[in-house]
Amino acid sequence: MLCTNLGEIAMNRQDKHYDAGRKLNIHAPWRIEYINMLSNEEQGCFLCRIRDEKDRDAENLLLWRAKYSMVVMNRFPYSAGHLLIAPYEHIGQLEQLSSETMLEMMRLACDAQKLLTTSIKAEGFNIGMNIGHCAGAGLEGHIHLHIVPRWGGDTNFMAVLADVRIISQSLIDLYRQLQQTSLELNLPRVNCER
Repeated sequence: MLCTNLGEIAMNRQDKHYDAGRKLNIHAPWRIEYINMLSNEEQGCFLCRIRDEKDRDAENLLLWRAKYSMVVMNRFPYSAGHLLIAPYEHIGQLEQLSSETMLEMMRLACDAQKLLTTSIKAEGFNIGMNIGHCAGAGLEGHIHLHIVPRWGGDTNFMAVLADVRIISQSLIDLYRQLQQTSLELNLPRVNCER
């Protein structure tokens, strides 16, 4: 409670309309891109768009193209280095994946884990899928695997009190770093387009 009170004092000292009973807001204007993307049906599936825009891989933060699937940096990460592994097919259910695609996605997950451990010194990982809206899927129609790197002590008061995450490196800089480390480690180990 002490942290909340200190935060309220610091954030609201100049607010003439301060109300101790209301929740505090931390503005994150860059999130509007994500909100607009989800509500804009004209844009379609962002993973299918990235799949089809082969000449824009760097702009789309696409790290690897394999035979059946791809690895993309999450533009709205839970932590630095949050990756998405998605099949090329627009499939919404795990049972719809072919055995070849499923195996390739898991091999890419292994390579992604090695990449993130080496490149940004990740100490642990959350790896999983959100299938269906009630399970937290922001994109319901195109299944994808989240690779979220973690570090000891990476949950701080911002995430606990305000559901805010601090990402300390730009996506473009991290993309370049991961591309360079991929070349150095000869990753991914599955057949990929280069």
